[in-house]
Amino acid sequence: MAKYEIKIGGLGGQGVILSGIIIGRAAAIYDGKYATMTQSFGPEARGSAASSELVIDTEPVGYPYVVNQNILVVMARGAYKEYGPRLVDGGMLLYEKDLVPIDEEDLKRRKIRYFGIPATAFAEELGRRIVLNIVMMGFFAAVAGVVSPESMEKAVLASVPKGTEKLNLSAFQKGLEYGRNLLDNK
Repeated sequence: MAKYEIKIGGLGGQGVILSGIIIGRAAAIYDGKYATMTQSFGPEARGSAASSELVIDTEPVGYPYVVNQNILVVMARGAYKEYGPRLVDGGMLLYEKDLVPIDEEDLKRRKIRYFGIPATAFAEELGRRIVLNIVMMGFFAAVAGVVSPESMEKAVLASVPKGTEKLNLSAFQKGLEYGRNLLDNK
């Protein structure tokens, strides 16, 4: 397996930090891999820049920070502008397609595989916009190939507040299904 260096970017309130925790938990606890996570966020609780970084490998991780970002997950325009140029050539971009305008020409030139999902719209259909990150986690599980969908589902259920499991599982399944259909039709 290749070493995965993942950056998740968005705004405070979009569940960026929780997304990192979920991916790390899925990798380290349920898939038996090694994982590190660091986080960064602005001083405001909601609306400021937020990011999570993960390094996932089958070998022990010697350096916990992302150096060669090969997967980028973005849920806000500013995150794409900030972190998009740091995505290595040949990497993968997963983005919220209703909120993040991408530069397809640049992505193609750099041989970056890119996949968009209307995660916010799906979350709103489920009745709670706040689960857009969990929709993204289902999409990540289907498309990125870093951790198994089963491990991601377990990590989601272990990470969300009690009483919200059914809603979050529906959000995860929505993203997973969308991602699988997208790959089937490529």
